[in-house]
Amino acid sequence: MSDPIIEMIPVAALRPWAKNARTHSKKQVRQIADSIRTFGFTNPVLIDASNSILAGHGRVAAATLLDMQQVPCLRLEHMTHAQKRAYVLADHKLALNAGWDDEVLAEELRALLEIDLDFDVEVTGFSIAEIDSLVEGLIPEEPGDPDDDLLPGIDTTPRCRPGDIWQLGAHRLICGSALDKATVDALMAGEKAQMVFTDPPYNVPIDGHVGGSGKIKHREFAMASGEMSTDEFTTFLSTGFRNLADASVDGSIPFICMDWRHMGEMIRCPQSSLQRTEEPHGVGEGQWWRGNILPIPPRTRLAFKHGSAPTSTRSSWARTGATVPTFGNTPGEHAADRANG
Repeated sequence: MSDPIIEMIPVAALRPWAKNARTHSKKQVRQIADSIRTFGFTNPVLIDASNSILAGHGRVAAATLLDMQQVPCLRLEHMTHAQKRAYVLADHKLALNAGWDDEVLAEELRALLEIDLDFDVEVTGFSIAEIDSLVEGLIPEEPGDPDDDLLPGIDTTPRCRPGDIWQLGAHRLICGSALDKATVDALMAGEKAQMVFTDPPYNVPIDGHVGGSGKIKHREFAMASGEMSTDEFTTFLSTGFRNLADASVDGSIPFICMDWRHMGEMIRCPQSSLQRTEEPHGVGEGQWWRGNILPIPPRTRLAFKHGSAPTSTRSSWARTGATVPTFGNTPGEHAADRANG
């Protein structure tokens, strides 16, 4: 086999492999195009003597998107037809067989976030939500049983009491129960929300469901931690949803999290408090889908609609500085803050 020579071949002259089993979504092609735009065309397309693509279909699609007229190619002429068929599959599959050292990966992504980059960190192929989830995993949890940290009763004034409100810049935080309408009214102070994100308890015990290997123990929730019946949990959720609906404008969109075990109670109970006029949307671990929620992830977010007024778009919320109460957190919020400076 002679020494390899990189040739610049017109994109129009390249032919996709007739039986290419690998697919590329529009999103992935855009990601590849962003990579080429940032780093250059660092990986030549592999072709045979007839200009059929053996490896690099995604790169060629990205080059077309970038309106590139030529791409670097490496011509392989030593393979039989059977070998080429096998190589096309191997090139795709062998890369998928690799894994990640999550700790090293998270450290590298965190280091990139701390650098004043002149390019988008998502050019790595990792979304902001994925980056945030990985980086947050580096934060060590305190060892031992949290109950060991409880202080004995002392005669001092509590630093935090029900009803206390903190003004955190444009945000407000209250100590209280979302089941108490007066608490929610005090938090909102006459304002109405255009969007709500809430992550109520799932009515499952913490023990056995949270804590990974079990070395870290977390306290049980004060309520809805597995002790409620189906009817009791439905009432629990309905009360909270009714309060958030009352604190929201007509046409607002509440995003509500729930685990798969109690999706039935969640979907049934909002009927009396949230007028669901659109089919639900769900997201689990960063993946969105619509309609039938299958396969269902451990944690799902559904979108409902309150009232009948036209729904505002996300961009209009950003432009108007809409009031958005948020309960809980979601992968992406921390890295988004860092990425946006």
